[in-house]
Amino acid sequence: MAKTLLVLAATLAAAPLAAQNVPQAAAPARPSAAAAEPAPEDWRDIPDDEILLIQLKNGRQVAIRLAARFAPAHVNNIRKLAAARWWDGESVYRVQENWVAQWGDPTEKKPLPPEILARPAAEFEIGAFTAAQRLSRPDSYASATGITADGWPIATDGTSAWLTHCYGMVGVARDQLPDTGTGSELFTPIGQSARRLDRNYTVVGRIIEGMQYLSALPRSDAAMGVYATEGERTGIVWVRLASQLPADERPHFQVRATDNPRYAAMLALRENPAPPTVATGLNVCDLPAAVRRRP
Repeated sequence: MAKTLLVLAATLAAAPLAAQNVPQAAAPARPSAAAAEPAPEDWRDIPDDEILLIQLKNGRQVAIRLAARFAPAHVNNIRKLAAARWWDGESVYRVQENWVAQWGDPTEKKPLPPEILARPAAEFEIGAFTAAQRLSRPDSYASATGITADGWPIATDGTSAWLTHCYGMVGVARDQLPDTGTGSELFTPIGQSARRLDRNYTVVGRIIEGMQYLSALPRSDAAMGVYATEGERTGIVWVRLASQLPADERPHFQVRATDNPRYAAMLALRENPAPPTVATGLNVCDLPAAVRRRP
């Protein structure tokens, strides 16, 4: 019995040394920075009727890319509101610290154009999880997240999918009932992402230029961040679709396609940064909107 124990002890003592001799799998090679650069063909035009422009009274302009295929009823309303010049003369009337900026009619009593769908069904979910690139880890709000081929951040719980309320995304303000948001009152997260609004408010777009002009507005100390006086609001001169402007006045934008190895390489670099950075992984809202003006 003693001999058996001695043999066993010798075997266990040798185990760590033996393990050191077992070949270890090599860590995956990090892509080069050059491999993550977009090719010219990766930039795809955004249609003019999917660009909503807000001209502010302070001389600044904000451009929104509309999520027409994900929220068609609400985007249709938004296009009609712009055509009717409904937002002209209105304002950004709510700016709540680390939460949202909101614009539209502060009285919420201005009549809507008759062609507007007064109670569109909620478009909280988008159907299939069509991520061209999927992040390597789930987060506390979804079992999986990713980016569509045309650059929209999406999430899923394995059954449903939805657009995420990241910084700069544009949502539809509403009353308590899900079908009470027409698209006339819109908001954007200006601090942290607002993921707890996912599947509770319809996402209709993303600010692709001029976000700093909303996120830098003075915060209101009043309830819900609604400015207490008219003088605190930032006025809106006009809101138009780019397609409504004369051809020579239209800004043209392009989005970076994600369904290619170059975007996958960029994602890999961001999820696995080089030392001395030690944090790995990525939240879908950490990915910037890869949009540019067309050269």
